[in-house]
Amino acid sequence: MKRNSFVYSVTRVIAHLVFSFFYQIETEREGVLPDHGPVVILPKHQYWTDIPIVSLSFKSLLYFVAKRELFEYPFIRNYLSLLGGIPVDRKQSIRTLDSFKTLLSLLRAGEKIVIFPEGTYFRNGVGSGKSRLLQMILRFQYELKHQIPFVPVGIRYGERRRWRRQVEIKIGHPLFAENESDAISLTHRAIEEIGRLSKFHKLEILNPKHETNPNYQNTKFKTTS
Repeated sequence: MKRNSFVYSVTRVIAHLVFSFFYQIETEREGVLPDHGPVVILPKHQYWTDIPIVSLSFKSLLYFVAKRELFEYPFIRNYLSLLGGIPVDRKQSIRTLDSFKTLLSLLRAGEKIVIFPEGTYFRNGVGSGKSRLLQMILRFQYELKHQIPFVPVGIRYGERRRWRRQVEIKIGHPLFAENESDAISLTHRAIEEIGRLSKFHKLEILNPKHETNPNYQNTKFKTTS
């Protein structure tokens, strides 16, 4: 099911009204997004609220890559699809082939896609990152004959003042990579930028070769005290 612009726009208006009551959202842009062509947006991931907050921070209509578990129930699946949700199975790649094809067709059409590179929530630091989707996009980039910008986005949740909580969104400069083999290094560059933009201080920088380690997914950049 394709994203419905009317449903997306109405939902964003409602989200703006609701979230402006509970959150004070401030958006800062370091870089400029291109007006034309595909863009991959790579935000920090801490809460489910990241998704509507990212949507409110960009004027363009977005597509979101999300875990398949969210699409289990028909009504929710249809609604998320109308909002531009793209289901991805994190455990079985074979079940994600149709979503990959959808993702590539959207990039070919010049759409803006949101991918959370950490893969799950990391609230006290920055996750080490997942490179599989970025690798696939870089492989497709050669066929597209167009460099795709990967835009890191920092999200920092501040203190709550009475019932409102301050949220800082910082949109970084686009990152680029040439080849499919650059996926891991691109992921690390994106994670470093996300950490900086979110004002998380890193204790260590992981070597890309650690991504082959089964314990790698449990390692994260932590905040300093």
